[in-house]
Amino acid sequence: HGIPQPYADKGDPYPKRCRCTAAQIAQALGLKEDEWAISFQSRFGKQEWVKPYTDKLLEQWAQSGVESVQIVSPAFSADCLETLEELAEENKETFLQAGGKHYAYIPALNTRPDHIQLMAELVTPHLKAYWQNMPYYSEGMTIREYR
Repeated sequence: HGIPQPYADKGDPYPKRCRCTAAQIAQALGLKEDEWAISFQSRFGKQEWVKPYTDKLLEQWAQSGVESVQIVSPAFSADCLETLEELAEENKETFLQAGGKHYAYIPALNTRPDHIQLMAELVTPHLKAYWQNMPYYSEGMTIREYR
């Protein structure tokens, strides 16, 4: 995903957080610096967006002899139109038409049970804090009972 460059220039932390996350994932996977890259996509309109752009990077790689790429978007916990259409299909076409041979999109974690469990563990404490600050909440009441 991406954001307009002016947002980043005004301090939006999104690009920095993306770069940090990507570096941590690459490190955890034991990837060398020349074995991974980060890029941004889904730009529209005339203004400049955070770079490098995914489609341009894929074209450049294919034209310089890179034959195979694997794409993953840790910004998405579940696949959506952006991942299924842009990442999995449009960018594949871009890479292959520019001379690449193999393109693989690694899907989001979606409904994997371990992913759902992790999301529940991360969200539940915040939900409890939120509901406890709601009017008419009584101690011991579950979120389901509140509704």
